Amino acid sequence: MKKIWIPQRVYFEPAAMEFPIGKRIGSFCKEHNIPILQTTSHNQVRGIPGKTEKEKFANAKKTLVVGTKKSLKLEVCKPSADYQFSLMTNCPGNCEYCYLYTTQGKKPYVRVYVNTDEIFNTIQKYIQEKAPNTTVFEVASTGDPLSVEHITGSLKETIEYFGTLSYGKLRVVTKFSNVDSILDAKHNGNTRFRFSINSDYVSHNFEHNTDSLQNRLEAAEKIGKAGYPLGFIIAPIMIYTNWKEEYKTLIKMLHEHIHFVENDSITFELIQHRFTKNAKDVILNRYPNTKLDMDEEKRQLKYGKYGRMKYVYPKEEALEIKNYLSDWIMKYFKNAKIEYFT
Repeated sequence: MKKIWIPQRVYFEPAAMEFPIGKRIGSFCKEHNIPILQTTSHNQVRGIPGKTEKEKFANAKKTLVVGTKKSLKLEVCKPSADYQFSLMTNCPGNCEYCYLYTTQGKKPYVRVYVNTDEIFNTIQKYIQEKAPNTTVFEVASTGDPLSVEHITGSLKETIEYFGTLSYGKLRVVTKFSNVDSILDAKHNGNTRFRFSINSDYVSHNFEHNTDSLQNRLEAAEKIGKAGYPLGFIIAPIMIYTNWKEEYKTLIKMLHEHIHFVENDSITFELIQHRFTKNAKDVILNRYPNTKLDMDEEKRQLKYGKYGRMKYVYPKEEALEIKNYLSDWIMKYFKNAKIEYFT
């Protein structure tokens, strides 16, 4: 069943309601009888109910904070893109392994930004620095914009903005499937729409409050038929009993839904499961009965972004994952491009 997220409370920062997207969100709140509250800043949000950490986390995940994006400096986003920018931060989904726990664990409420014109102006400056070379931007590094598109409409606006550009490309990734509102967007082939997919074991046990794999595959089929360049992120890839059979089944299912798409236009990104010490602590606090395998003795350390240490599979196991999935992808999608394994 498709999951359309409806927040239980919405906080507006000063002046956020004056922007077109802010007004759209305000109308959504009135239509759904959602309480509108005021806050001076997302850092000053008060009144989210809950006595325990678990209760506070659950209620924060049902809270939307509407504001403006203050810092407009874009971060490098390798290997996915040249830069990343944000239409939102955090996500309504509750994936137990979420990498955002490392940086945003203390503020799990969903934030959206209404000053898209300023964001687009910033993007244009970065494009001009590299033109006539193409600059690629990732819009889903800090959250899943499709998950709130029915509230904001900002993803379609962004897709159509990139559709007008000669030297800018957009990349989106999602675990949701409410794509109907963007199927007629004037994307001009400049947005690669990717779906995060995983095996039945991983999806069932760890990806809470997201859309089912079946719904995501059906959405991917719609996106492909709408002419978007299409891609898939298989992440996080985990080793467990019967993992090989389940990932093979996943790739076969994918082929059944998008076999009509030209193989040479499809991309894959393969990401093994990893965690940081900080994220592990947050995960165990919020999901004390988690089935996630975070045994540090079975992993090796790898330097991550900003020098953070993360635990990944040992080289031999990582290579086995890479080769196994790559072989099956090439069997069904002979001319697809595997962009990276990490």
